[in-house]
Amino acid sequence: MNLNEYIDLINKKLDEFMPEKDFPQDIFKAMKYTVTLPGKRLRPIMCLESCRMFGGNIEDAIPTACAIEMLHAQTLIHDDLPCMDNDDFRRGKPTNHKVFGEANAVLAGDALLSFAPQVILKNSKNLGAEKLVKIMEEYVKYAGAYGVIGGQVADIEAEKNWKNNVFGLNPEELLEFIHTHKTADLFKLPLRTGAIIAGADDESLERITDFAQKLGVAFQISDDILDEISTFEEMGKTIGKDKDADKLTYVMLYGLEESKCKLVCLLNECYDIIDKSEIKSDVLIEIISGIEKRARIK
Repeated sequence: MNLNEYIDLINKKLDEFMPEKDFPQDIFKAMKYTVTLPGKRLRPIMCLESCRMFGGNIEDAIPTACAIEMLHAQTLIHDDLPCMDNDDFRRGKPTNHKVFGEANAVLAGDALLSFAPQVILKNSKNLGAEKLVKIMEEYVKYAGAYGVIGGQVADIEAEKNWKNNVFGLNPEELLEFIHTHKTADLFKLPLRTGAIIAGADDESLERITDFAQKLGVAFQISDDILDEISTFEEMGKTIGKDKDADKLTYVMLYGLEESKCKLVCLLNECYDIIDKSEIKSDVLIEIISGIEKRARIK
């Protein structure tokens, strides 16, 4: 399957999995609103493609892939809240709290965090208990304090304070921690779970995790660059807020040109992993190429 075919499949399944008319309707409408906003669907695509690459049946990975998109939507809802980044737009549409109110947005994020694994458990019984336990272990690790939440906390704590040896880390170490957990962990989760569903061995899991780390950090660097050079029309969200808030980003720490150099190096390493291993995927190559074009380095 190509990227567009994956997106069509994921959008169809997300619509099927997300209730909207159950009581109380407000919470289910708020949950579905952000989950089904138009997007690139990179994380569920990576889950399905990883499963395919390692010889699995992508049908087996669909519930996990969609659950990961729900988790991603949860992080966006909470990230946009007034108490965090205070954004009014996401993907060109009003953010969840602007449509449903701040209280319902908080609760919609909380609900998605627990609803997503229910989707996996309810719709993946053919995987067997051992694989389901492994998938749940991956989900709770990368969704929680040792994953994306830890990265978000460090990001908040570093705002306007990153030059002061926060957490006992220098700015370079702190930036690596934030980008690893806030962004790369949500690349590791789909690529690792897709491989687990396919029955990949430990060596393959290690290789795909290394790829996910590099690709995730590269994606975040490109986002940092775009906050500096892009427009609202291109990004669908407010631009320039990172600089105004004195947030720790690659551009703030290294400057625009060095950030682009670091991005090129990371993406070249991603290409090398694909070239030198059993990870063969036109879809992943297209994703890498998309990041290059997105950051205007190609």
